[in-house]
Amino acid sequence: MKQQPNGALTAADYALYATVVILWGASWLPLRLQLGVVSPEVSGVWRFLLGGLIVFGWLIAVKGRVHFSFADHARFAILGVTMFSFNFVSAYYAGFHLNGGLLAVLFSLTAVVNPIYAAILGRGGLNLRIVAGALIGVAGVALLFGPKIISVDGQAGTLTGVALMLLSIFIFSTGNMFSAAFQARGLPVLSANAWSMLYGTAFIALLALANGQPFIVEWTPKYVLSILWLAIAGTAIGFFAYVTLIGRIGTGRTGYVTVLMPLVALVLSTFFEGYVWTVYAFIGVALVMIGNAIVLSAPAAPKS
Repeated sequence: MKQQPNGALTAADYALYATVVILWGASWLPLRLQLGVVSPEVSGVWRFLLGGLIVFGWLIAVKGRVHFSFADHARFAILGVTMFSFNFVSAYYAGFHLNGGLLAVLFSLTAVVNPIYAAILGRGGLNLRIVAGALIGVAGVALLFGPKIISVDGQAGTLTGVALMLLSIFIFSTGNMFSAAFQARGLPVLSANAWSMLYGTAFIALLALANGQPFIVEWTPKYVLSILWLAIAGTAIGFFAYVTLIGRIGTGRTGYVTVLMPLVALVLSTFFEGYVWTVYAFIGVALVMIGNAIVLSAPAAPKS
């Protein structure tokens, strides 16, 4: 379907939104379940290796394109660095200091970073409605988790976790910019994901080797099921929906899925992490919904 970054969202766009929000929102808890026996780098290798092989298998099954020029492989390598490796390694290490809900909240700042990043790169002016909606949404998410942030013990560890997540956001947003540019060149999403995941796997594997990390697997239901969820749902399916959405509606509005995503993480926190709903939480949900409506109804800003 023709890309429509300036048009109204269609039913397919909303379906892609829902897919990414649910799958990614439900991925922060499994990410933290992997921490412990296996190093974050090696967990990343298993996740993206399995995810990449799944996408490649589907690509072959549908007779998609697998052969590309050297220049295209260089583009896939860039996506591997920015969207399928180092950003997640940084998030894994942040998970040692912050719970899944807080990780999701911080990652939601991508919604603000993406349109600002695009404007800095000259890929469009800042649409005030998009920025305002994103800021309102982020403010709502802050209300949801603000009291928990204040009550976290160990300030040094918390600041380390925040710094690592901010680094993850910057790397991921950089990948968003490249993904939009490469799709504009006509690179197929499925093929780009398959190759980029394998390049990302190679980069993380090199990092693990450099750090002397053993390539092991923790053969417990908790670890194996979390890897399977992240590889299949969070990576193979989730990233396909996400980068497809970037190509259809642009990075600014697509980035807002990372504001809605913490709502799913909040539900999981309620059941598995003992999150207690407060007046601040309910107000936060309302603000997120209002911000969502503003962003999704806003036309994309004209290029400067």
